[in-house]
Amino acid sequence: MSTATTEERILSVLEQDAKASYAEIADQAEVSKPTVRKYIEKLEEEGVIVGYSADVDPKKLASQSIALVGIDVDSQKYVEATQDLQQLPSLEALFTSSGDHTLMAEVRAGDGDELGDVINSEILNVEGITAAHPSFLQERLK
Repeated sequence: MSTATTEERILSVLEQDAKASYAEIADQAEVSKPTVRKYIEKLEEEGVIVGYSADVDPKKLASQSIALVGIDVDSQKYVEATQDLQQLPSLEALFTSSGDHTLMAEVRAGDGDELGDVINSEILNVEGITAAHPSFLQERLK
């Protein structure tokens, strides 16, 4: 048996395959199905597991482009700006960042023009946002 905790083993299986059944998770984590159910419920209640998602290869989306947008925020307006950004339905995901930009947003749009509209009419209109830098995702490698 692994030296990883039961929780770590269960999370590892879920991170590899969010669609895995309790039976598959139990088998790979070397625990029972009731144990898997108990841990997953606990992790969801505690907010450790915040959702389940599908990894998408942007190159295979015929009618959609995916971009990561680096967002710079005035530190005086950070709290309000992040709250406002979280309300924008055009943002699939929003992350804090320790890199070149304060925040990183995942935006899906029909094409570059539509992405530009999202950036100019939505993201940059949020008070406290000072700049937005898009990077289109081209091909999923892993």
